[in-house]
Amino acid sequence: MSSIFRFPSTRWVLGMVLIVWLGACKDDNEVTPSTTSSNGNSYVDNWILKNMKFWYYWNDKIPASPNVTLAPKDFFKSLLYAGDRFSWIQENYQDLLNSLQGVSKEAGYEYVLYRESSSNNNVIAQIVYIKPSSPAETAGLKRGDVITHINDTQMTTSNYQTLLSATSSDYTIRYRPLNLTTEQFDSEKTLSLSVVEYQEDPNFLHTTIEADNHVIGYYVYNFFATGADSKSTAYDDEMESIFADFKAKGITDLVLDLRYNGGGSETSANNLASLIGTGVTSNSVFLKREYNDSVQTQIINDPTLGESYLTAHFTTKPSNVGSMLQGARVYVLTSGRTASASELVINALKPYMQVYMIGDTTYGKNVGSISLYEENDPKNTWGMQPIVLKVYNALGQSDYSTGFAPNLYDADNSILLYPLGDTRETLLSQAIAQITGTSTMGRQGQFERKTQIGSSIERKPRSFNLVADGLDFKKVFSR
Repeated sequence: MSSIFRFPSTRWVLGMVLIVWLGACKDDNEVTPSTTSSNGNSYVDNWILKNMKFWYYWNDKIPASPNVTLAPKDFFKSLLYAGDRFSWIQENYQDLLNSLQGVSKEAGYEYVLYRESSSNNNVIAQIVYIKPSSPAETAGLKRGDVITHINDTQMTTSNYQTLLSATSSDYTIRYRPLNLTTEQFDSEKTLSLSVVEYQEDPNFLHTTIEADNHVIGYYVYNFFATGADSKSTAYDDEMESIFADFKAKGITDLVLDLRYNGGGSETSANNLASLIGTGVTSNSVFLKREYNDSVQTQIINDPTLGESYLTAHFTTKPSNVGSMLQGARVYVLTSGRTASASELVINALKPYMQVYMIGDTTYGKNVGSISLYEENDPKNTWGMQPIVLKVYNALGQSDYSTGFAPNLYDADNSILLYPLGDTRETLLSQAIAQITGTSTMGRQGQFERKTQIGSSIERKPRSFNLVADGLDFKKVFSR
């Protein structure tokens, strides 16, 4: 057998960095396309099946005779392993790619959902952060404000999902502004919000805090993306500038806020971990990859790739702050939405330093995906994001499928929300207390706490994704 990869012809993108053409080579596992009319479901379904049989991590679990007449989304779901919570498909592949780069149609805020009271079925959406230069910021909304109505309809446990789906176009809200001076909610207001195609920068906030002879770097990072498009590294470059600033200011401690970070690019995860890890260099193992048997074997046998491809290393960074951190410790703020690439960073750093987590148990995703699509096929605009590999750290550890439990548990569900970066804010105040050995600086424990029932972050297609780095197939096929 030739060592060159054999797989179905398609476009794909890994790590949002590399887009290459995969050559069409006949393989024993390849499925012969149906002769059904190309206008029917079978045309797309057979494309889905060919790629899933080659790439899917659990390809041995695919049904023997799937129904290729189903609608593509239903057909894709019919192929998935019962334990797969993560693979997904989208009718327009460009929308899929945009979502991974932080582009979406929205008003510009994220929220968590709560039951208003145990005595009624009302649902409220509390804003957790506002995106810069968005319609929401222009309208004056801020973190902590509580939305009760959408398009003049009260949200309830039976209708909130339908109402929230209507926010993809212009809409109105009724909300109660949070007044931090009085620590109360002001009277309800009505506001019209416009929806735009918004490009979000994941580098949301960074600052330094001086407390008891400590200089604490605080960094809020909300998803992993290299730049505004797959060829850009602007966001990673900005991240490096942030850490260069931390280093210039002589930080002694670092608080990494990943509580709203549902994952994304492996490339950006490596970039972040390389800026934090104590003593890491380009010789230090960042992760080890495990594909299905077919893909794994062909990687190992390929002379251009080989077994070394299955191991990724850290990058030596001049702006690395690891040696500056007291006790070789990084503090990570987490939630149930901290997932995928966020968990990869936590797992990758553990062999090299102490990772002290504050918040809630993370989501639990130790597997990665790729983007598969046909760029120039007018008969097939679908894009899919199937799981194709499992990741391990330098110690061979990948035991977080149920999430990482925090060292200090806090559900972060107080109804009183201080601004991110404010030393009174719940999780940041807990981190400062751990760093300085003083009592917590927050007051949220005195206020009502509620049970979360969801969030906007969970509703985003990009959430809970680790988008794996790409193989350089250009070298393979240029031989």
